[in-house]
Amino acid sequence: MNDRAIKTPVIYAAIKEKSEAINFSMPSDLQTGSLLRTLVASKPSGSFLEFGTGTGLSLSWIVDAMDESSNVISIDNNEDYISIARSYFTDDKRVIIICIDGNDWIKNNQDKRFDLIFADAWPGKYEALDETLALVKPGGFYVIDDMSSQSNWPAGHEDKVDRLVKYLDSRKDLSLTKLNWSTGLIIVTKINFA
Repeated sequence: MNDRAIKTPVIYAAIKEKSEAINFSMPSDLQTGSLLRTLVASKPSGSFLEFGTGTGLSLSWIVDAMDESSNVISIDNNEDYISIARSYFTDDKRVIIICIDGNDWIKNNQDKRFDLIFADAWPGKYEALDETLALVKPGGFYVIDDMSSQSNWPAGHEDKVDRLVKYLDSRKDLSLTKLNWSTGLIIVTKINFA
C-alpha cells in the first residue's frame, strides 16, 4: 500500500503555490489532510472548527469533505496568511475564517459544540485545552498533529508534547489513538457517559 499516493482537493495546488510564494513554512502534510477529509466525511451536517488556518491548506481538506449542510469555523491570528485562505473560501455561510487570538475565541465561545476540532496551533492544543475539549460534542473528534519530534522544535518543546499526551491519556471522558504516522497524530473521541 502506498499511503503517499493521495488525491488532493481541487484548490489545494493553487493554495500551495501561493503559500510557497510567501515562504509559508507550516503546512500540514498530505497524510494529515487525507485523514481530516475522511473524519469530516463521517459527520454529515457537521459543525467543524480549526485552529491554525494558515493559508488554508488544511482547511481545503475539511471543506472538500463537507456536505452542503455542514459548516466550518477556521481561526488564525495572522491576517497575511488568512487573506490567502479567504481568497479561496468565499462561501461565508459554510466557511467562516476569523482573524483573532485563538484563546480569546475559545473563552468567548464556550456555548458552541463541534463534531470535529483540528487544533494545529498552540491555542486549543497547548493553551486552553480543557476549554477546547469542552467544545467537542459527545462522539466528536479532536485531532492534533506534530506530535512526533520535529527538527524545528524549540528547546523544551518535547516536554510540552509529553505532558499533553500524558494529560489526554489520563482523561476518563476521552478515547484516543496515537498514530506514529504523518507528523505524529492523535485522534480523540469524546465519550458520552450519560
